[in-house]
Amino acid sequence: MAGPENLKFQKSHEWARVEGNIAYVGISDHAQEELGDIVFVEIPELDDEFEAGEEVTNIESVKAASPINAPVSGKIVKVNEELEDTPELINQKPYDTFIFAIEMTDSSELDNLLSYEDYQKVIEEE
Repeated sequence: MAGPENLKFQKSHEWARVEGNIAYVGISDHAQEELGDIVFVEIPELDDEFEAGEEVTNIESVKAASPINAPVSGKIVKVNEELEDTPELINQKPYDTFIFAIEMTDSSELDNLLSYEDYQKVIEEE
């Protein structure tokens, strides 16, 4: 498992795992717990471009639907097609299961994201 200490987080509960100029994006353990059993993940389109903070896709659980936002600006270069048939992977391994990967156009945007420690403080304040 990729430890959450090595990830960057948004206050909206998405994480980013950076490999070169690609950011793999998923949702935090806290987010999947709040959502409950995930039943559907809308898979974004390859080559679609997004700005940091913009809604990329949606995830649905038995409780609610929730938007998934881009942590950085860029182009979708990979999607996790496994989630079409097994969306519960996000519940089972939230830090190992990415939803999409985005090729960053400006890696300095990573500086706007939170460390795991700072993200924990955000959760405690909610």
